[in-house]
Parts: sequence; structure tokens; C-alpha cells
Amino acid sequence: MKAVLLHPAYFGPISQWVAYVKAEKVILENEDNYQKQTYRNRMYIYDANGRLNLNIPIKHSSALGLNTNGRQKYKDVQIENSFDWQTQHWRAFKASYQTSPFFEFYEDELYPLYQKEFKYLMDFNYQCMEFVADCLQIDWQFEKTDEFILKPAELINLRNLINAKSKPRFQNTPYTQVFNSKKGFLTDLCILDLIFNEGNAALEYLESQDLESYPG
Repeated sequence: MKAVLLHPAYFGPISQWVAYVKAEKVILENEDNYQKQTYRNRMYIYDANGRLNLNIPIKHSSALGLNTNGRQKYKDVQIENSFDWQTQHWRAFKASYQTSPFFEFYEDELYPLYQKEFKYLMDFNYQCMEFVADCLQIDWQFEKTDEFILKPAELINLRNLINAKSKPRFQNTPYTQVFNSKKGFLTDLCILDLIFNEGNAALEYLESQDLESYPG
């Protein structure tokens, strides 16, 4: 896969990391407007009841006293840290993945992300994605856009992978998940689900997946 254009995400779904590891070059969109219902501030993990949505609360432009006609640049969006969302998300990880094969292996490196307070959502997301790259043992290399281009030329535009719909559109092949016996295999969860369950085999798994099955 040639140069791809992706969004910084809250760790990111498996589909986005399939694109990342297969790309010859990665460019991350740094100049777009923030949109709701995306992996910018949410992830889906697998808990005992099935697919669980974890959201990072954000400060809306009106609360900041900004007259933006309802629009904010993604890079300007601030996290609403008056909510104890970091503790909630960490507890969800522990409840869902404590018995997974590799959670304890990565726990000590992941935990500090939920102890440090971040002001801007995008800054936090870059740190989350760097953590993933370290887990996968791949080079954390990319470029950032310096302007927003609606239809970029000479790039594979996969910015739509940031959209978090209720029904996943990318159908990755099954791997063993903690609660398989209860709800069956759940597709395109947060990359952490794959890492906690597959560990060092996660990269090989990503490389084996085919994004051509993704309808966009």
C-alpha cells in the first residue's frame, strides 16, 4: 500500500492499524474539523456484555466561549477533565482484559497514560498511537498535514476509517477473544483488544488482513 492518509485516533480500531502497517508512508490529518461519533474520542472494547463504548468527554466550543458556528479544529479540541473518565476507562480495561494472555505484559506501560492529565485530545491520541507502535515493535514514523485538502491527490485517502458506526464495516478474521464463548467474535474493535489477546503475534495478524473487504 502506498502513502495513506489517516486520522490520529484514541488508540484506533484494528482497521486503521492494518492500513498503518501496510503503508509505505503514513500521513496523519492534523488540520480537519472535529466531528462527533468517531474514533477521535471513542473506542470499542469487548467486555462481559459484548461491545462496550468508551468515550473521552470533550469541552464544546460554546463552553469555551468560542464563536465557531459549532465547528472546532480537531487539534484545538480540549478534554473535559472534570469527569473522572481516565479512572473509568482504566477500570474497564482491567475488568475486560485482566484474564487475557498479554494484558499484564503491557499494563505498566499503559497505566501512565491514565495518570497524566492532557489538555488537548489530539495530543493524547498521538501518545496513545505511539504506545501501540511500541507494542507492535514498529517504527513510529509519519508526516502531518499542514492544510486540509478535501480530495488529496496521490494519496490513498483512508480518513473515513475514523468513523465509528454502531455496526463495524471492516470484517477482520477471527482471533481468540476473552469472551468468545459468550458473544462470539466481535470485529474491528480497538487495537488494544488484539494486542492484549495476541501479544507479539499482533503485527503478523495485521499484516495478514485485507482492507479491500472494507467498503469505505
